[in-house]
Amino acid sequence: MLPVLKHTYDSFTTIWLLITLLVNCFYSFSQNKTIETTGDVILFTAPVATVAATLLFDDSEGSCQFTKSVTLSSIITYGLKLTINKSRPDASNENSFPSGHTSVTFQAASFIHKRYGFKKSIPFYALAGFTAFSRIHAKKHDFWDILVGAFIGIGSSYLFTTPYQKKKLNLSFLNNNNNYLIGFKYKF
Repeated sequence: MLPVLKHTYDSFTTIWLLITLLVNCFYSFSQNKTIETTGDVILFTAPVATVAATLLFDDSEGSCQFTKSVTLSSIITYGLKLTINKSRPDASNENSFPSGHTSVTFQAASFIHKRYGFKKSIPFYALAGFTAFSRIHAKKHDFWDILVGAFIGIGSSYLFTTPYQKKKLNLSFLNNNNNYLIGFKYKF
């Protein structure tokens, strides 16, 4: 199979599997409180896992970019919640629009996607999609709340995140009593 077609085939297969998983979850757990709780847990674990990824890659620049994008996403999301005052489907309060859970989880997923590549982001997108489903299932949000929350999260990541580039070449310079030393170090 041609490399381009193989890549496209793998992407479509992955997307198909994720959609199938979400549809099966919907029908299998339609009356289960565990779904809402799982979505709440993912809300906190997605950003923690994302920061852990930046530490794993020894990527301080990525940590800074993630912090900027999660801050922007939070400001926009909670600013809209406080100004729009849309009632939740379960009528529990007036902070429905947009979904904070989806803005946070999709922000983490899109950060991983943009910074480290699509393959590494697949589990994050799956968890973000499940979180979006859990919010609709719990009757805390409708489709538009989820869609705008995801848009805010993804957009904030794309504003601040650049692809990760490993530092392969280090240059050093030493000056000691008019003796000069230049060093090069290259990692393969």
